[in-house]
Amino acid sequence: MKIVFYGANAATFEPGLSEQLEMPHEITVISDAADGAKEAQALATADVVVGVLYAGDSVQNARLFQLPAAGYDKVDMAALPEGCAVCNAFGHENAIAEYVMTVLLSRHVPLVDADARLRKGDWHYWAGGPNGLRTELGQQSIGIVGHGHIGKAVKERALAFGTRVFVANRSAIEDPRITACGLDELPNMAAQVDVLLNTLPLADQTEGMIGTDVLSAMPDGALIMNVGRGPVIDEDALFDALKGGRLNGVIDTWYIYPSAEDGAPQPSHHPFHELPNVTITPHMSGWTTGTIARRTATVAENINRLARGDALINVIRSAAG
Repeated sequence: MKIVFYGANAATFEPGLSEQLEMPHEITVISDAADGAKEAQALATADVVVGVLYAGDSVQNARLFQLPAAGYDKVDMAALPEGCAVCNAFGHENAIAEYVMTVLLSRHVPLVDADARLRKGDWHYWAGGPNGLRTELGQQSIGIVGHGHIGKAVKERALAFGTRVFVANRSAIEDPRITACGLDELPNMAAQVDVLLNTLPLADQTEGMIGTDVLSAMPDGALIMNVGRGPVIDEDALFDALKGGRLNGVIDTWYIYPSAEDGAPQPSHHPFHELPNVTITPHMSGWTTGTIARRTATVAENINRLARGDALINVIRSAAG
């Protein structure tokens, strides 16, 4: 089969793929622009396209559009040829859960500050001192929005620290260790937690789901985090909630991303980067060597399944439509 890795992001998952395939295939890596004659021909004749976004009419014969990522909101399903299955890949949940726990633990274990102080002879945090007492993550509560791969991974780690866990999800959750509710009860859950974490992907039903009503319900000093998709939290409402300092924020997923026109934009229409109560990171929470390895294995698995005529995994759209 002809396999095309479409774009710089997808190309990250090509190294090591051929060693995991059960039979030889023709593998081509092309640019995001796909504007060369050979690149356009490669897309048109590909049996499998591996990519994170697609719009247009270049893909003509593919039987599988394989995302090496979970989100598929940048893929125009209607533009893909009839009979082309669409599948995604996960494998990022462990990395994102570690990112979340690092953020949460850093709020209670001030290693950097303690080190800096002691180098100057300041024993502020010493055991027995009256002013350096720390808080504990186990004294906190977290509200997780979404109970998918990421939500479940964070839940398990938070529970291991003794944190009280709330989860809001579309479908019911049977887990006696947590307090669960529906997504329509988000404001009520937000009012009860120290940390509100979005893990939801972007879809018509989730865009702007966390808005002024949810954010205003959060207690003073609470932390809002986003590791799902940026627009799940309303951009204007989030900035308004943070700019006064009532809430704190950690934002990893955004509203504006680098493009061919602007390779280094600010990540929002609002100056989040100017707010001292906000930590901003460049959509890095799931980007680890482990994530790459697990997703490459998923891409290889589906190519092998397609070649054998077996059922695909992580199907978003079947070949039947």
